[in-house]
Amino acid sequence: DSACKNRPLDLVFIIDSSRSVRPEEFEKVKIFLSEMIDTLDVGERTTRVAVLNYASTVKVEFPLRTYFDKASMKEAVSRIEPLSAGTMTGLAIQTAMDEVFTEEMGTRPATFSIPKVVIVVTDGRPQDQVQDVAASAQAAGIEIYAVGVDRADMQSLRIMASEPLDEHVFYVETYGVIEKLTSKFRETFCAANVCALGNHDCEQVCVSNGGSYLCDCYEGYALNPDKRTCSAADMCAPGRHECDQICVSNNGSYVCECYEGYTLNSDKKTCSATDACAPGRHDCAQVCLSNDGSYSCGCFEGYTLNPDKKTCS
Repeated sequence: DSACKNRPLDLVFIIDSSRSVRPEEFEKVKIFLSEMIDTLDVGERTTRVAVLNYASTVKVEFPLRTYFDKASMKEAVSRIEPLSAGTMTGLAIQTAMDEVFTEEMGTRPATFSIPKVVIVVTDGRPQDQVQDVAASAQAAGIEIYAVGVDRADMQSLRIMASEPLDEHVFYVETYGVIEKLTSKFRETFCAANVCALGNHDCEQVCVSNGGSYLCDCYEGYALNPDKRTCSAADMCAPGRHECDQICVSNNGSYVCECYEGYTLNSDKKTCSATDACAPGRHDCAQVCLSNDGSYSCGCFEGYTLNPDKKTCS
């Protein structure tokens, strides 16, 4: 089993909580979600999960960026309340595209090649148009699985699901047996874990991807063009550091320093002007005049400053 974890996914559950779904049935849906989460390799670098709840309105219960551990995710699922009234399945799929499958909400960039997957669970017939919305979702690279329960309209399930339909449309007679689908999805999302088997040449981090893998790097490092090795990222690039004056790269991290005449404050980020006229810090023969971290020389009355700007005659 350790050699067969699910491949990394950006996975969105869209669950119907319209009036036709009785409270005890909705509890069964939540059990199904929790059991599905148990079968997944959940994590920030592995499978991310979001849940949309819909009826005549749509509620994003949590996006892909919120939870990266199973316990927190299952706790959030247990708190989901049904919305009742209406079955706006098309609106729910559209909301997933607009509000969940975005990088701001935790979807990984296309360059990561992480599959985007939707599982719709419904017991009714959509009250809006799903065909065009589902088609545009699939055109955007989203794979749709349709799970019908009890009174679900099979034609609508087939319209919204990805091809091949026999692998993407599931039906169960009652919510009481919906957990039977968990093992089916486990097989569907299962992939030989090349990373766990050690059959890879990644220098730092190996991420399973289907029957293959991708390499990644620890924080502070960037993947080289060979897609295998890592180099310390320039942490001193603009916008990547918090130094007030000088940033010095240090093996994937950085330290802050100050210009001459300034000292680093205790926060190790900001700088304060030092007294450049403190004894031993200047070479003025008579008078030292501090000037914002630097200094200039002057002379007592009756003397003039020589061309060397230090001594007096």
